[in-house]
Amino acid sequence: MKDGKEVRRVSTAVIAGVCGLALLAGGGIAWWTANRSPTPADTQSSAPTNAPALSPNPAESPVVIIPVPPPTPVPVPTAQTPNAQTPNAQTPNALVPKSPQPKPLQQTDVQTVQVYWVKDASGKFEGVPTKVAVKQADKPDAALQAAFNSLLAGPKDGTVSSEIPNGTKLRGLSVKNDGVYVDLSAEFTSGGGSNSMTGRLGQVIYTATSLQPNTRVWISVEGKPLELLGGEGLEVAQPSTRQSFDKNFPL
Repeated sequence: MKDGKEVRRVSTAVIAGVCGLALLAGGGIAWWTANRSPTPADTQSSAPTNAPALSPNPAESPVVIIPVPPPTPVPVPTAQTPNAQTPNAQTPNALVPKSPQPKPLQQTDVQTVQVYWVKDASGKFEGVPTKVAVKQADKPDAALQAAFNSLLAGPKDGTVSSEIPNGTKLRGLSVKNDGVYVDLSAEFTSGGGSNSMTGRLGQVIYTATSLQPNTRVWISVEGKPLELLGGEGLEVAQPSTRQSFDKNFPL
């Protein structure tokens, strides 16, 4: 029993000593905390997080000027259109569109045909070709019609003449695969002797073959094939060519 009382007495003393040390340690920590200087970290941690910031006084705060560099211009790509022209821009002369100039009359716009007249050379009739410029035609019919209109109108040159009677008209002209067909009015067969008949026949044949000298010619009067010409009955071959005329009726 005595040993148990001594053990309890020792334990109570140990506990009392430990409690006293704890009180001393707590009091020292409280004194140190109360007497130490606040640090910036403590100030920041103790400050309210949502407190509004105070605006500094302009007189007390220095003015800091931060230079701002000018903005760098960004090049804008322009679409290069071949035919587009910028107004008021100095464009080289080679790129400036010129106003359309009138096209000169080209040689392909006209066509040359020959009209045949006659000339008295020492009592002998001679064929004289004269070039006549007519408008270019898609078909040879139009070119030959223009040539015959000039032939029936008569020569303008006093050195040549025509044996075709005045008033003779062209009733029709067509160019076909086998040759040229010419239809004249009744005046073509009127008046004149054998030399005049030969001359007018040669004028028609040579003028009708001015585009193709070797082509054949069919001659009609008032729509009927011409077989005999004049009172003497000058026989006309159907078809006629330059070669046949030169053989049968040499001028």
